[in-house]
Amino acid sequence: MKKLVTLWLLILAVMLPTALAQDLIPVTFQSKWFPQSQFAGYFVAQEKGFYAEEGLDVTILDGGNVNPTVQVASGNADFGTDWIANMLVQRQQGLEVVQIAQIFQDSGYRMVSLGDSGIETFEDLAGRKVGVWAFGNEFVAQAVFEAEGLTSDLDPTVTNPDVSTIVYAFDPALVFPDEVDVASVMTYNELDQIVGLGFPLDNLNVLNPADIGAELLEDLIFTTPELLASDDFKGSGLSGREVAERFLRASLKGWDFAVNNRQEAVFIVVGLCGDTCNGSGSTQSPLIHQSWQMDRVAELVKPTPDTAIGAIDPDAFARSVDLLVQVGLLDSPVSFDEIVDTSIYDAVTAAAQ
Repeated sequence: MKKLVTLWLLILAVMLPTALAQDLIPVTFQSKWFPQSQFAGYFVAQEKGFYAEEGLDVTILDGGNVNPTVQVASGNADFGTDWIANMLVQRQQGLEVVQIAQIFQDSGYRMVSLGDSGIETFEDLAGRKVGVWAFGNEFVAQAVFEAEGLTSDLDPTVTNPDVSTIVYAFDPALVFPDEVDVASVMTYNELDQIVGLGFPLDNLNVLNPADIGAELLEDLIFTTPELLASDDFKGSGLSGREVAERFLRASLKGWDFAVNNRQEAVFIVVGLCGDTCNGSGSTQSPLIHQSWQMDRVAELVKPTPDTAIGAIDPDAFARSVDLLVQVGLLDSPVSFDEIVDTSIYDAVTAAAQ
């Protein structure tokens, strides 16, 4: 009898994790790029079991060669992260999406030139070649050009543009400084990569769109109205809103942990990714580059000690919309209530109090 009980205990030990996993609700999250510290909060939530604690089995899909808003709106992912410019432009083209949280409170986008290039302000971009990215990321560069009063070949209706662009695959080593005079960078990634190419930070001109009022909101969390309206998400018995609350609660917990435990967050990220963690063109190790990235990302997620992670600032939203209308990327203004559903965030934060 003792042997029989022991056998059953062994069988239960093998079967229980599988049974629990089967009870978890499958959720897909579309990242904007390959694994790196930019998305540390989601990977922390996954690896520390925060999603599982909410009854979710979350799969984080690689980005890089996909448009996150298109992926979520077309049903290939349940939730996603994107920049506001691409999300709103795609929505204008008919894709139904809704924002439920704002992870980056500040913008990390910059343009970089060599210190001796003579390019020290955005006005100096006239007659120059600028490296930009695709998949909706080019809208941020286009907003900068037009906010400065410069035309570019990103607008197909323009002849003899002031600025020429070269679209490249996110690796500054491919184009900078031989093919372009200016490279698009993020403070937490490509800027460090350029330093790794042998160009010290104090020998670079780093142009900040905020200096001309052209900064735009970046990494946010969004989903579809259809998902939020669902009464039975994927046959789980939970509504879409309940699943969204669970996903957001775990994600915010992951981000809070990542910001306050950066070294552990970096180790989690590095353990999940390959060459992309090294930072293309960087001479530094993945651990060093991702540590740089985590520090810069933390500054964007929680720029002040009292910043509420994930909160959506209506004023910052309105400034982004106004700029996108001003530069012609949006045909007309959209209101905060049209695009943003704060009830998910409000429910999550109210429950935490």
